[in-house]
Amino acid sequence: MAGEGVRLTDEQRLDWLRLIRSNNVGPRTFRALVNHYGGARAALAALPDLARRGGASGPARIPTHDDAERELKAAKALGVSLLGSLAALALPMVAMVGARNASAAGIRFAERLARELGEAGFAIVSGLARGIDAGAHRASLATGTVAVLAGGHDRIYPPEHAELVDALIADGAVVSEMPLGHEPRARDFPRRNRLISGLAVGVVVVEAAARSGSLITARLAAEQGREVFAVPGSPLDPRAAGSNGLLKQGATLVTEAADVIDVLRPILGQPASPSAEEPEGAPPPAGEPGANERARIVSLLGPTPVTIDDLVRLSASSPAIVRTVLLELDLAGRLERHGGGLVSLL
Repeated sequence: MAGEGVRLTDEQRLDWLRLIRSNNVGPRTFRALVNHYGGARAALAALPDLARRGGASGPARIPTHDDAERELKAAKALGVSLLGSLAALALPMVAMVGARNASAAGIRFAERLARELGEAGFAIVSGLARGIDAGAHRASLATGTVAVLAGGHDRIYPPEHAELVDALIADGAVVSEMPLGHEPRARDFPRRNRLISGLAVGVVVVEAAARSGSLITARLAAEQGREVFAVPGSPLDPRAAGSNGLLKQGATLVTEAADVIDVLRPILGQPASPSAEEPEGAPPPAGEPGANERARIVSLLGPTPVTIDDLVRLSASSPAIVRTVLLELDLAGRLERHGGGLVSLL
């Protein structure tokens, strides 16, 4: 789903879906391809050659036009919109995450905080998990809440929250990047967490253990330039060890909604980001890398992550050429992208 900034024709929507469902095309690679080629259709045409040049062992798997149409029809039958303009998605969002085995006090505080933030004009985004997530969603049903799924829209997890999903879509939204029928796996939840933090202006952590998904969300939020907040807990409660640790690392302490609002209101006063509308008539890529240039860039890569700026500097190539080589490696399944713009060779 996307907000009101996106304006796509039906054909562009199908092209976007075919591109994101293609082999080795994740969200970062998708955006890089669309930016590089000026649109999804041109990127689709370039995929086979890019993957071959990157060293792919077989032909690139690209869903057909009919495959994409079938997925859209199945989504429509479930009332799922791949791109829409839902009111909750237009509101500034605060993410609230925390322990699944939360204490009664932790859930009660999360509910109060979510309710007050909703009354202040914020939508609450969370991951639909048991405990803190569910409490935050329930408390903000009337003001707007967004649930981010780790699986497809027809694979709600945990299953007992299906009724909560039915309740929150009246004034909120349920978001997933996964295809229909996708059962959530353990590795899908950290991937989902980056969407939770990415949708929000700030992330509030309530009761998180020392090793927990909530801390992953907080780390991703910091990498994405979001504000990180934490609710203090008893040092004797292991469910608060992670959130207390965030406070030691500089997270903003939260004991009431005003602590969050006072930090976020000045940020929201800044100009809005540019529209995500797909560019029309964008210029074509500025040349393709030669064999020697490609080999030089690949030789600079290894298992240790490096910045793209370093690759540009050390290879003496243009940023456009370096990005093209990275796309080739990405589509061949040979590149790993890390936080902070770092890349490494698989």
